Amino acid sequence: MYRRVAIIGGGAAAAALLSELLDRQAPHSLHVDWYTGGGTPARGVAYGTRSDRHLLNVRAASMSMFAAKPRGFLDFAQRGDHTIAGTDFLPRRLYGDYLEAEVASALERARSAGHDVRVLPFAVDALVPENDGVTVIHGEENSRVDAAVLALGALPPQPLAGVSEAALESGLYVTDPWRFLASIKPDPSPRKVVLIGLGLTAVDVLLELAALWPNASFEAISRHGLLPEPHLPAASAPSDDGSDLIAAMHDAPGIRSWFRLLREAMAHSEDWRTVIDSLRPHTPSLWALLPPIERSRFLRHARWAWERVRHRMPPQVMTSMQALEQSGRLHRRRGRLQAVEMEDGKLHLTLRRPHGHGFETLDADLVIQTVGLNTDVLRTRHPLVRQLATNQHVAPDALGLGCMATPEGRLQHNGDTWPHFYAIGTLLRGVLWESTAMPEIRQQARHLADRLLEG
Repeated sequence: MYRRVAIIGGGAAAAALLSELLDRQAPHSLHVDWYTGGGTPARGVAYGTRSDRHLLNVRAASMSMFAAKPRGFLDFAQRGDHTIAGTDFLPRRLYGDYLEAEVASALERARSAGHDVRVLPFAVDALVPENDGVTVIHGEENSRVDAAVLALGALPPQPLAGVSEAALESGLYVTDPWRFLASIKPDPSPRKVVLIGLGLTAVDVLLELAALWPNASFEAISRHGLLPEPHLPAASAPSDDGSDLIAAMHDAPGIRSWFRLLREAMAHSEDWRTVIDSLRPHTPSLWALLPPIERSRFLRHARWAWERVRHRMPPQVMTSMQALEQSGRLHRRRGRLQAVEMEDGKLHLTLRRPHGHGFETLDADLVIQTVGLNTDVLRTRHPLVRQLATNQHVAPDALGLGCMATPEGRLQHNGDTWPHFYAIGTLLRGVLWESTAMPEIRQQARHLADRLLEG
């Protein structure tokens, strides 16, 4: 087993791995350095919100941190409110409380078992992986570990192409919506806010701003102008295990054939959601079948449709979005952002209309970029990831989906695989695709903990 392990990252994936490691009966004592990067350990960006308007997009019964303890989160929530059901969509704030509690319990177990765990509230400046271990550098300190794990989550968002320096310097173009939401206060001033992107992040931003800024109006722009689909009010299960569909997809690995098969399966299902959900356990193996050209085709032409139906919002959130539209405060618009400039103290946007129908312009008091997760290792501003990519310690995924790695999470470089250097979570999207939600992350954490303890 690896006796000395470093975990780099302060969010849910890091917390899940740490807790899995400390939950086992290890044959020897462990030394674990957890570099949380500041902030509240375990919550990360995903669960750092304190707003009860921001709900989990997965039902409570499916959100345990531990694969072996499926009721973990539900039991935690019901201790505070016995009326909560497993089918409820609960606040992400509550899930952050659960993660913190689980980490505190894991650290207490570690002390009792004689493990040495250091929670280090700063970022790692550099990593030097070698065939017999990894050197961790932060400030003036160097330490040698047997294995290191990147659990960084999504990379910092980057401004879209076409956004001028003047717009960025004005502070009126927001690239990081979560940092922005953490700082805003109630304000009755009228203003026009434009959102670029219409996924789940946009929905969270709209919910919060609509409540805190009652006289603001909103324009939300995306390629197709569509909100995410909602979950059903009641949980549903597939009528079968989907094995026939999965077998047919394995026999014809291509985006066109897969979407044809999906449409046929949906036509014979009582609800299309059960078909989509039946694919979830098989997504990594299906993704592995696609050659690079088919993956690229999916990202260009089908990703938007898949994201809408796969990453759904709670039904009560859909009700809130509909009310916002019906009140006239929210308008959705189709288009692609071409440019953002500063003109007379306002932001001036140029959009390309769909189907080659020219351009249109609009002004805004504030623009918020809500385009989803950034996983582009080559273009990131993240200091540690830049160091790793520059020194060719990691190989970027060709389509900008994190790092090249094995399905087990071992990071690759120059056509080879590091024996002691791993990743978990979002940086594995290129190899697994489905690698950002807690049900998948907890499985990764469980298997990775097994490998680390086996050595």
